[in-house]
Amino acid sequence: MTEPYDLILRGGTCVLPWGLEQTSVGVRFGRIAALGVPADAAARETFDARGLYVLPGLIDPHVHLRDPGGEGVESLPTGTKAAVLGGIAAVFDMPNTSPPVTDADRVAWKQAYAERDSWCDFGLYVGATKSNIGELAALERMRGVAAIKVFAGSSTGTLMVEDDEHLERIMRSGHRRVAYHAEDEYRLRERKSLFKLGDPYCCHMDWRDPEVAFRATRRLMALARRTGRPAHILHMTTAEEFSYIKDFRDIATCEVLATHLTQVAPEVYERLGGYGVMNPPVRDARHREAAWAAVRDGTVDCLGSDHAPHPRSAKERPWPSCSSGLTGVQTLLPVMLDHVHAGRLSLARLVDLMAAGPAWVYGILGKGRLAAGYDADFTLVDLARRQRIENSWIASPCGWTPYDGMTVTGWPVATIIRGHVVMRENEVLGTPQGRLVTFAG
Repeated sequence: MTEPYDLILRGGTCVLPWGLEQTSVGVRFGRIAALGVPADAAARETFDARGLYVLPGLIDPHVHLRDPGGEGVESLPTGTKAAVLGGIAAVFDMPNTSPPVTDADRVAWKQAYAERDSWCDFGLYVGATKSNIGELAALERMRGVAAIKVFAGSSTGTLMVEDDEHLERIMRSGHRRVAYHAEDEYRLRERKSLFKLGDPYCCHMDWRDPEVAFRATRRLMALARRTGRPAHILHMTTAEEFSYIKDFRDIATCEVLATHLTQVAPEVYERLGGYGVMNPPVRDARHREAAWAAVRDGTVDCLGSDHAPHPRSAKERPWPSCSSGLTGVQTLLPVMLDHVHAGRLSLARLVDLMAAGPAWVYGILGKGRLAAGYDADFTLVDLARRQRIENSWIASPCGWTPYDGMTVTGWPVATIIRGHVVMRENEVLGTPQGRLVTFAG
């Protein structure tokens, strides 16, 4: 007698690497055991997926869970709960916390924390500093470490390495991809005196102008070419960068954010004020259209939220004293499904950007596609469901989203992690099931 499956997803339309197929998926021991399970196959649990699309468990490779140091606005448990409510099966957490994640002791602390309290699978970045360069090669090999993160320009927190000498030393310390916040600190300092407290919030995009980003990306591409170390440019925003990076595809990858594909200046600053301020900034329509063109032609490798909560009091201060950063992990998929509905990208391309793309960029083992032997991570979506995003839905303690009041078509119905249904119909179920993501190398 054939051993029963632990779980069967029945009758959903699966987004497979080779196309869409309505079929059933069998799960054993936390992995996909079979595609095309017979109708009479036995299972301990069955999920009726008819009328739904079954995606590989989606990944948000760019979140700031503010833990430790900012638990009042976000923590690892609350941020990962927000993720699974939004259909996200794995997140990669940034290191600019207080204290920052820059040494083996802090990495070990976060490893244990994640494996105890995370609702989704979890990866973490190690922050590069001018003083920990000698440790980076060992740190990048620790369990659950997605990449080394470098802030080449100042943002939230104290991590920054702005000069080419130290950046090159970082690039020569280890071999895995280095992820960059690419803004040129020298130009930021030069331009700061052009503005004053109380200037309009739209001045944020003028201070952090396209040249701030493009200059940093040019410098980083030169360093990547010189050292042979692969580089990943996070939250790319400018038409000039998207064009320039095409000549470095052998050594560089890039990410775009849902916010930069959705919001546009100056409207976002007029409507949201400080709640629209982030780094790099939301730009005008020319740059947004360049980002969409880069999504369509394959220049963009992965999509993220840059989920970065702040308290309302910090967002409501006058510019430039207001904090930079937006919530986003819970709304990432609904907003992008609305773009799918509008015809701006296909469902297959969305899966490429949120599953296969992150898996390739970061060297994730066992995730990123629906295939036998892979982790039984699934994001189930209803492409026809219309739903209004509201602040009251947001699980993060900060309690706000820049998309409050937006009605979207397409909604995550369930999140399944290694065969465990952790979210169904906007309800988080059971206990935290998160484990550290495994990376090659």
